[in-house]
Amino acid sequence: MEKSVRSAKPESEVLYDYKNPDLSPDERAEDLLKRMTLEEKVAQMLCIWEDKKTIFFDDEGNFSIDKVREHLKNGIGQIARLSDTNGGLDPYQMIEFANKLQKFFVEETRLGIPVIFHEECLHGLAAKDATSYPVPIGLAATFNPGLIEKIFSAIAEDARSRGAHQALTPVVDVVRDPRWGRVEETFGEDTYLVSQMGIASVKGLQGDGSLNNNNKVIATLKHFAAHGQPESGTNCAPANFSERFLRDTFLMPFKEAIDKAGVISVMASYNEIDGIPSHANKWLLRKVLRDEWNFKGFVVSDYYAITELFHKEETVSHGVAANKVEAAKLALEAGVNIEFPNPDCYPNLTEMVKGGLVDESDIDALVLPMLKYKFQLGLFDNPYVEAEPGKFENKLEQDRELALQAARETITLLKNEGNLLPLKDFKKIAVIGPNADRMLLGGYHGTPKYYTSVYQGIKDKVGKNGEVLYSEGCKITVGGSWNEDEVILPDPAEDEKLINEAVAVAQKSDVAVLVLGGNEQTSREAWNKNHLGDRPSLELVGRQNKLVEEILKTGKPVVVLLFNGRPNSIGFIKDNVPAILECWYLGQETGRAVADVLFGDYNPSGKLPVSIPRSAGHIPAHYSHKPSARRGYLFDDVSPLFAFGYGLSYTKFSFDNLRLSKDTISADEKVSVSIEVKNEGAIAGEEVVQLYIRDKVSSVTRPVKELKGFRKITLAPGQSSTVVFELLPEHLAFTNVDMKFTIEPGEFEIMVGNSSRDEDLIKTILTVK
Repeated sequence: MEKSVRSAKPESEVLYDYKNPDLSPDERAEDLLKRMTLEEKVAQMLCIWEDKKTIFFDDEGNFSIDKVREHLKNGIGQIARLSDTNGGLDPYQMIEFANKLQKFFVEETRLGIPVIFHEECLHGLAAKDATSYPVPIGLAATFNPGLIEKIFSAIAEDARSRGAHQALTPVVDVVRDPRWGRVEETFGEDTYLVSQMGIASVKGLQGDGSLNNNNKVIATLKHFAAHGQPESGTNCAPANFSERFLRDTFLMPFKEAIDKAGVISVMASYNEIDGIPSHANKWLLRKVLRDEWNFKGFVVSDYYAITELFHKEETVSHGVAANKVEAAKLALEAGVNIEFPNPDCYPNLTEMVKGGLVDESDIDALVLPMLKYKFQLGLFDNPYVEAEPGKFENKLEQDRELALQAARETITLLKNEGNLLPLKDFKKIAVIGPNADRMLLGGYHGTPKYYTSVYQGIKDKVGKNGEVLYSEGCKITVGGSWNEDEVILPDPAEDEKLINEAVAVAQKSDVAVLVLGGNEQTSREAWNKNHLGDRPSLELVGRQNKLVEEILKTGKPVVVLLFNGRPNSIGFIKDNVPAILECWYLGQETGRAVADVLFGDYNPSGKLPVSIPRSAGHIPAHYSHKPSARRGYLFDDVSPLFAFGYGLSYTKFSFDNLRLSKDTISADEKVSVSIEVKNEGAIAGEEVVQLYIRDKVSSVTRPVKELKGFRKITLAPGQSSTVVFELLPEHLAFTNVDMKFTIEPGEFEIMVGNSSRDEDLIKTILTVK
């Protein structure tokens, strides 16, 4: 209860309602908001990142509480990426720094409002000594939401135990253009698959959303919306799609994660939709997100995106605001709660309120939910983090097995002519290629304590039972770091020398394992005009095809492993190499996982979460196209090289006896779909059983196939299993001619099998009355 007599204590120590842990987060937040000055409210809408050095440290690099007092007397909403301070902090350093800063906010600011620390957690906490898992496009290849939930639960625990409270992940962009450099950050091309992986990620990060066990963090869905099919495949380019297509394709994963996982935060996207940048889009952030979907969390800006409504020369200048004041007004009115990563436009809000440009009530509405979740996180009652000796070392060791399992399940067998794999009876193995003996983690990675390259993993597996030879073969780029702005192609003469050396090594061997693909420069986020990562070609960079051609001439059996952040057009390799494995980026356990698969200790089970086009000219190549698409091309096949959902095994599975629990249902009924699956081979294996539908006649055109269910099963040799899917009304619904999300009566083709290809599916008909 509020005291009527002013205490001599600082206001943060007076037992106002917001200090009462027995009240709900909503009640406490409302009480706190009433006591805040305008300046304190606006401070909650700001974040600090690039100015950490000048605000937190003196000229000698020592932490300075006096400088913090000078700059942050009104508090701050969030601090970005504490982990990258001063070149990177280990877990114990990060805890110490987090506690120092939090102590100031809790004990020295007027109302004692703690700060939220956010971190990048795309496929592991992007910090020093953190476990690195496969990139999301690889995790999607597992088709295993249960595994994804475990991984993001482990990531949440790692982040929270170091002092972080919010993870800027998962990315639930549906990707439809592989020229885009951020494919690796996504869960693929299919709306349903992306939705399921997004739900699993959020559940792992947030748990039930109570956030009260100090091992969960706030999840952030991004990038809202339609970021995954930019014009020309270039990052941040316009997304000019119809509202119907937006709702049924790009918006659906966000809605699903809100409805089924209770996600707390959403990040607006850089791009424009119908001429309106997302950070100024009232229809998107207010009408759809809040009014229609009843989203009660908070929207964060992408880095610098509010400034880009005005002008940012090195990135994007949308030109919908004449200055930073107008940019702040547009973002505020659209409903962006907080500006990341630096105070640039939103600091103007204080004077804008005083000058009558915006109402303070609009500030209140955006600050309130952010305060609520600071209470929900327990930061007012338990703001500090304990550094338990040995805790991080033990966790890093425990999480290795989870990272290994994820890497194994990511690896996707695309071709295995003559059953070359698994490798047997080869005494001399040549491991060749630019990706054979280097660290490949993908973008937004941390610095893992453990890492095993492909070459090292094969050496460790073979041990004294054979000889493993190595040659680099050629280079992809010089250096190859994700962070290096300039991308330098290798010297042709040097490459020729390396290719000749590789041929000599292959000639001494019994089998050649070529480790090819891309690197962290050839596919990455193009975050400004001098740091590019989108490409107009999907061909392998450099002389990799030449390397393959020369190794094939030796007559030795060849296996190709592909490491890349996007699909590559590998027509020559498909036509000429007997065994191909798509690996994406496998994380810290790369070498161990590859060796397990190559030598048969693990039977590959990955499936493609994106179609692999024959060329950039075949884009878009996603499987769920409309009936009038893909008529054909002169001089080339219109189909992809490898289809969505495709992936082989060392064993063979058969599908039979597809049946429905009812052949005819009403629009509000569900139906069970059953199929018999049998392992026809001599070894155990995992198969991903996939359910697709097609609405045969509809008021608007519908895709020729849509994934609506999948199940990963394990079968021993000769074992059979009945797989049952529950097809719900929502799976049959779409946005109709009147813009209503509904089911239309008629016939639906039900298809079940192990890829999206027609030849891999068994079909039947369901009638909806």
